[in-house]
Amino acid sequence: MELDASIMQKAEVLIEALPYIQRFNRKIIVVKYGGSAMVDEELKRHVIQDVVLLKLVGFKPIIVHGGGKEISRWVEKSGMEPHFVNGLRVTDAATMEIVEMVLNKVNKSLVQLVHELGVRAVGISGKDGRLLKCERRLSGGEDIGFVGNVTQVDPKIIYDLLEKDFLPIICPVGFDDHFESYNVNADDAACALAKALKAEKLAFLTDVEGVYRDFADKDSLVSELPLSDARALVAQGNLGGGMLPKLQSCIDAIEEGVSRVHIMDGRIAHCLLLEIFTNKGIGTAIFRDGEARYYWVHEGK
Repeated sequence: MELDASIMQKAEVLIEALPYIQRFNRKIIVVKYGGSAMVDEELKRHVIQDVVLLKLVGFKPIIVHGGGKEISRWVEKSGMEPHFVNGLRVTDAATMEIVEMVLNKVNKSLVQLVHELGVRAVGISGKDGRLLKCERRLSGGEDIGFVGNVTQVDPKIIYDLLEKDFLPIICPVGFDDHFESYNVNADDAACALAKALKAEKLAFLTDVEGVYRDFADKDSLVSELPLSDARALVAQGNLGGGMLPKLQSCIDAIEEGVSRVHIMDGRIAHCLLLEIFTNKGIGTAIFRDGEARYYWVHEGK
């Protein structure tokens, strides 16, 4: 009996995923979720489907999400005007109230989507379990309000949730020595958590295809980026699309124990599965010198 080619192709895809499932079974993967994939409902569902699949095949995924566009919308609804300094939201006390409200709303909507797919999730902020301790962050020496740098991570609550088989979904709100609330950049929160948890992977869903050697040249997309090359790109400073601080965060994460970091285009449906489970992948993978992007189980590779 001759089988349909599409059926055989599905089997090949599953076999291709096998070494990655073996390699990352029971390993922690931090997914920083933001950009257009949070606004487009179809893309949002695809991202959650990807994360749920990772959970069901034995990974330990953790979602860290932002909500900048939604926060700006609610700030404007409240009669205020969003204001940014060097890409950071100026966050006075009134804006901080809106930030917490919106991020908690987004958080619970993601929890609901995960539950609809049959996996148990728990949504928390960095204030829960004293997860993210912060200090006030200045921007070019300017005080921009309740914007925090993460100074300490207590991952116990995350380990407890993972042990009980929950999928943690975290919104980036922290606290200081006086237990004041602080708005934390979601990239920074994801990096801090990945480092504290010694995550196997940290994946950034962004609105760009990956890292370019020259942002003006769309043919200069880098697929594989060893740590030494990443440092060289940061030193050159010829990175656009807000990539310079993100790439520096990736370097810091790998230097402090994260195995590898992926920067990928969250506008591509099922980008997480394509990056983690296939031999081609998408976006940019950053890893230590001497390592390879892919894992092979055949032909001695």
